[in-house]
Amino acid sequence: MVRKLLIAGNWKMNGLLAEGADLAKGIAGEVKKMGKLPCEFLVCPPFTLLTTVKKSLRGAKVALGAQDCHFADKGAHTGDISPAMLKDIGCQYVILGHSERRANHGETSELINVKAQSAYRNELKAIICVGETLNERDAGRAVEVCTKQILDSVPESATYQNTVIAYEPVWAIGTGKVPTTKDVAEIHAAIRKTLARKLGKSNANRMRILYGGSVKPSNAAELLSLDDVDGALIGGASLKVEDFIGIAKNACKC
Repeated sequence: MVRKLLIAGNWKMNGLLAEGADLAKGIAGEVKKMGKLPCEFLVCPPFTLLTTVKKSLRGAKVALGAQDCHFADKGAHTGDISPAMLKDIGCQYVILGHSERRANHGETSELINVKAQSAYRNELKAIICVGETLNERDAGRAVEVCTKQILDSVPESATYQNTVIAYEPVWAIGTGKVPTTKDVAEIHAAIRKTLARKLGKSNANRMRILYGGSVKPSNAAELLSLDDVDGALIGGASLKVEDFIGIAKNACKC
């Protein structure tokens, strides 16, 4: 089963207006130079930059995504953003269940499941994140933890068309530490097996599973060449045009 690689940038809480515009224009310019693209591109800036980034990406084949959403379309939810609002300003994707949301905001897999269902209703593709902590890995529970998060976070209505999974070992995010290719392959294979059990083999075989956690140009080709790795969710390296594009070029051989 051929799954087109997705190179996604999670800008997290970084960038003021001018910085966001410059970064988006730089990425757009490089993507335009590539001509026929062997992979898909996505950037997920902070809420305050979504409109600016959308304008700066004009003419480039780069999708726009957000970093979170509420499960309601509107209402008394001060400080939250609805999936309907994201769709309205041009988003195609939304990241849900990132480990920083799970840890810092107490988000449960059950809440992420409900958010994903709301994203689907508003024609957004959900990037559902899973991953284990260092203590969980050291205890030999990495597969167990990620499997449980998949079962609880991914809705029954998920399909390869509306959902992308991102495996991000919590201990590798922003630390420079990267699991071995054997470790990554093991988790991704377990995730696909779990998706097949939950959603059916056809859906599981077509659904993209991204790897995230200290991805950079120097290790992208090795990580993204693994059978069940279908792209990358990139944090820090997505804030530099040369690194973000370098990851794509090295991984996609473009």
